[in-house]
Amino acid sequence: MAAFASILVLISGFSHAIVNAILKSGKDKMAGRALIDGFSAVLALPFAFFVPLPAHAWGWLAGSWAVHLLYLYTLIKSFEQSDLTVAYPIARGLAPVLTALAVVTLFHEDVTLTVAIGIALIGAGVMFIGVSHTLQKSALFWAAMTGSCIAGYTVIDARGVRLAPSAASYIVWTFILLGGGLGSIFAVRRGKAFLVSAATQWQPGLVAGGFSIASYGLALWAFRLGATPRLAALRETSILFGTLIAVVYLKERLSRGRWTGVCAIALGAMTLVACG
Repeated sequence: MAAFASILVLISGFSHAIVNAILKSGKDKMAGRALIDGFSAVLALPFAFFVPLPAHAWGWLAGSWAVHLLYLYTLIKSFEQSDLTVAYPIARGLAPVLTALAVVTLFHEDVTLTVAIGIALIGAGVMFIGVSHTLQKSALFWAAMTGSCIAGYTVIDARGVRLAPSAASYIVWTFILLGGGLGSIFAVRRGKAFLVSAATQWQPGLVAGGFSIASYGLALWAFRLGATPRLAALRETSILFGTLIAVVYLKERLSRGRWTGVCAIALGAMTLVACG
């Protein structure tokens, strides 16, 4: 079961990197996010007729919705002020460290020495990436805020999905509520500019919406099966996939320091896979 959960999370990480690369490549980040979330809700909606209501998990879904709203806003601000190879690793790298601290403190989940080492390697990799690039304070702030929000909704959803009747129930209603609600908020916020962007960005938005369901849906399924600290950290292999996409397709450059950070993150991920 632990090995299966690890596979789910690795696929989740790859899918998540694709979603963020599509978002980063678009001109209007907020409109792009509205399209991604809106399409994910539309794609998930038909499945609501085949899964039970997420009884005992509504409160966790509401909490997740609130944190995701803040997360998406900070993510957009982060991408507007720095390269994908900087903003993405800092945000995603801080998240597992904060997640582990939260679940150990609040819910008394166990963290083995091997898992702690894997998480520490990922955290160290993030530091290498962060200091290898001159960042404005505002860019670093938004990236760190994004990482904090990721940790927040990860902890909330890891608890919520275990209380729902099934993983499918929590997953479907997560995307209906998040996609429909947050997508609408961002679309309204952009106003007429959203309609202009939608005319040219709807196709990548649809693709990213599908990958978004695969990304977080598989992660939620895995959280129901295994320990949150290890799986949350392992999901950050998305940093490696995101870096590859940024270099190959977005033509961003990596310094020696960033390469060192990427290698540390890869070593941390392999450590977490080995201990599964």
